[in-house]
Amino acid sequence: MLAFISFWRAAAVVLNDMGSSAFYAGAIAEGFVGKTAPWFVLAIMLLSYAVRAVYIESCSMFVRGGVYRVVKEAMGGTLAKFSVSALMFDYILTGPISGVSAGLYLVGLLNELLHYAHLNVALPINGGAAVFAVLVTLYFWWENIKGIPESSEKALRIMYVTTIMVVLMIVWCVCTLWVRGAHLPPWPHLSNLAYSTGAHGGALGWLHNTSLPYTIGFVGILIGLGHSVLAMSGEETMAQVYREIEHPKLRNLEKAGFVIFAYSLIFTAGVAFFSVMIVPDSARSNFFDNPIGGLTMYLVGPISLRLIFRAFVVVVGVLMLAGAVNTAIVGSNGVLNRVSEDGILPQWFRRPHRRFGTSYRILNLVVALQLLTIILSRGNIFVLGEAYAFGVMWSFSMKGLAVLVLRYKQPGKREFRVPLNFSIGKTEIPFGLALISLILIALCVINLFTKEVATLSGVAFTIIFFAVFEVSERITRRHATLHSDLDQFNLEPGEDLTPSALGVRPRNVLVMVRNYNTLYSLGAVLDRVDPHQYLARKKKFCLPAPLDWRKKRGRRSTWPLPAPPKNGVQSCALHRTSNRPPSCWALLRIALLPRRLVSLDLPGSVCLIPSRS
Repeated sequence: MLAFISFWRAAAVVLNDMGSSAFYAGAIAEGFVGKTAPWFVLAIMLLSYAVRAVYIESCSMFVRGGVYRVVKEAMGGTLAKFSVSALMFDYILTGPISGVSAGLYLVGLLNELLHYAHLNVALPINGGAAVFAVLVTLYFWWENIKGIPESSEKALRIMYVTTIMVVLMIVWCVCTLWVRGAHLPPWPHLSNLAYSTGAHGGALGWLHNTSLPYTIGFVGILIGLGHSVLAMSGEETMAQVYREIEHPKLRNLEKAGFVIFAYSLIFTAGVAFFSVMIVPDSARSNFFDNPIGGLTMYLVGPISLRLIFRAFVVVVGVLMLAGAVNTAIVGSNGVLNRVSEDGILPQWFRRPHRRFGTSYRILNLVVALQLLTIILSRGNIFVLGEAYAFGVMWSFSMKGLAVLVLRYKQPGKREFRVPLNFSIGKTEIPFGLALISLILIALCVINLFTKEVATLSGVAFTIIFFAVFEVSERITRRHATLHSDLDQFNLEPGEDLTPSALGVRPRNVLVMVRNYNTLYSLGAVLDRVDPHQYLARKKKFCLPAPLDWRKKRGRRSTWPLPAPPKNGVQSCALHRTSNRPPSCWALLRIALLPRRLVSLDLPGSVCLIPSRS
């Protein structure tokens, strides 16, 4: 749990996912629409700033401001299940495309070194990338099975190294253009669009036999934008990290969003422009699988220095892209856990691992689908990129439409609103939000016709997942005794929160806990308070051991406690032995409330009460 992190750390977490698209998005776009691709990538990065505003408004209404929560609140459970199915398709593709891209950079560097060593040996590019992606996915699967504490510190360190690479690349590219001269890519006119041809209709899909892409400029622009949307993948991570941002949360989210936008604009769009302006046309197609690696080889300077910088680029790329693989697994796990909590999936999926206490069944399902995707794609980055766009755009469009509906369904004061609003009488016209939603929906529609692989695979995946959700929800409700549809983290307007309003006793410490299997925030608080003076009050009767303790001991995943009596409070002391928790936890006295009083606690929290004994 990333307990109360600064906006810099929040931006680093999101950029580890969103920034990784710079390593492949520009090349994929150019492969479909030609040398005008950098302008479309730039336009998508500007659009991402508007999408960021949509996510900030949704987070101002819900702490869990992701696609599923917002769509369910705005348009009901059916469309929420559809949106989460598209989002899962996004996550299932994020891991493979990031892993394969990292493998392509690594294999490309190794083949380059073998070439300069005058060895007639070359590793299979797509095959080698697929093998690397499988190994990375399996590694993070096992790490997530054991349980990975989310670390903003690691994300921040990766971004430090990435920033060094980006600054060096920009300075070196500018020097190269100064020496050789600079020419901007051609403007995105109809005459300059070079649609690719080939299997599945190429860049035009089912429109390849029509004249619309060649005669109507607006259609051509939408096609170019549709093939460039990968540049803003990863926005959903903003909603995930919002829960952990320190006070003032929304203001810090706005700062983090601007940092993310500025960094992605410079990095992702800069790579796309520099590649077209520096790498010759005859050689650029050879580096579509690792565009930054190809860019480094055509900079001015000695070959040895360029090879060293390319190796540095590969190291940074593997770090970021491998991190995106882990983010995809963690994000998928979080979404399916959330769906299971709502009664759509049976609790069988959330049953914790016997040793590590993680939701291993969901992790197994997600990773199995990712491995199947890697095998079916055979390491082809273009196939993965084409399919990936389906989940990205439909999750964005459903999010924008849901926030628009909530403007009328739940009118009233908000801490943040997407700009460009005006009123006619008493009716508010959210022009900016409506325009963003319309653009996103238009890109979804054009992609349905121009991306055959994405449409067929995305629609099939979404229908299958939607059907599974529908059937499992009916079965779960049939066997459930009680289920509440109220989201535990839903924010509702009300009076100022005061200790008296919440019924909190003086000197209490309230520790928010998202998952009782990951009590890192509770452990951090216990390190700062005197455990002699507090009792812990919790809904569960079996307190999970901290993850670092499980790794050290390798056996106990929980500390069993006696069941409470029907009336009153029973406590027990955890004695310090060789197989017991550390002193900080050993001195903690556990007070168990009777079941009829548990509902008085705030959901998802542990309350440390001053001891009177």
